[in-house]
Amino acid sequence: MHVSLFDFALPEERIALRPVSPRDSARMLVVRPANAMRFDDRIVRDLPDLLEPGDILVANDTRVIPARLYGVRVRGENAARIEAMLHQRVSGDRWRAFLRPAKKVELGERIRFGDTSESSACLLGSLDATLIEKGEGGEALLQFSLTGPALDEAIARIGHLPLPPYIAGKRPEDERDRSDYQTLFAEKEGAVAAPTAGLHFTPDLMDRLAKAGIDTVRVTLHVGAGTFLPMKADDTRDHRMHAEWGEITAETADRLNAARAKGGRIVAVGTTSLRLLESAASDQGVIKPFAAETDIYITPGYRFKAVDALMTNFHLPKSTLFMLVSAFSGLDCMQDAYAHAIASGYRFYSYGDASLLFPKDGTDP
Repeated sequence: MHVSLFDFALPEERIALRPVSPRDSARMLVVRPANAMRFDDRIVRDLPDLLEPGDILVANDTRVIPARLYGVRVRGENAARIEAMLHQRVSGDRWRAFLRPAKKVELGERIRFGDTSESSACLLGSLDATLIEKGEGGEALLQFSLTGPALDEAIARIGHLPLPPYIAGKRPEDERDRSDYQTLFAEKEGAVAAPTAGLHFTPDLMDRLAKAGIDTVRVTLHVGAGTFLPMKADDTRDHRMHAEWGEITAETADRLNAARAKGGRIVAVGTTSLRLLESAASDQGVIKPFAAETDIYITPGYRFKAVDALMTNFHLPKSTLFMLVSAFSGLDCMQDAYAHAIASGYRFYSYGDASLLFPKDGTDP
């Protein structure tokens, strides 16, 4: 399919720069493609009333790390400022990253991140890395001077929270983002972007869901920096997804399969949870334990096996995530839903409002 089919015009003022407070007071557009009244304007706090006892929510418990590093490449007396966005850990001392500008660094050269003064001697204020591999689109493999927990501590100390470009381009990161950009479920460090549907959940909402007979389980998918990359291909078939590591435990898989066997629906909280569930599901819809990388790429025509409903934020034009929701609820329906959201003042992207999507060929209450 041509990528232009997934384009739409979004006014700048619809891009949210801060989340609402409390988090579950965000608006939520309910989309029911199979119903005559397809769109229902609600708020996230209504979620327990929109689901049924026996349904089960699946949330991503990844935690965002301060994965954006600023430093310099030193070549004799010449220095160049370099930005690195870490996106995939390869070993104790190696990370794959996107460098900007990558052309300023050659194989074998050193980049000093953090305190870039030579007198710091890579102690508390700085961190050195050597470029050992270059790929396409600025992708690189870096070998750091520290390893394991020591490297993790150094990245936490000098790194910056990787706010999405559409926020970072309008205001600097601040202390509020340190908490605002983590979900209630955040536990396992490794993501460079938040699974943003999870940002809407509060302890009160979780309590009300449990009292309504709606269970919640957690899975892990470490969101990579590839989520920020623009779609460069003109045809959806020519795009390549970056792999991300995910895990579904045997206990979680059993709980999900048992819930579905009793007639409950699996409700993915976010596209990251959905992509992981679909990666782990058999053709018959049985979810198996999973601990591996996935580069699953979902576009219209995909047959969903594991997920019955999807809670997600509003996504960028021509993005793989808008393609995914179009596959789930139908392209025409999602084009109309986004037009409705824009006209109705919904807030878009990571800090914006939510949607609750049902499948184009399914049933819902």
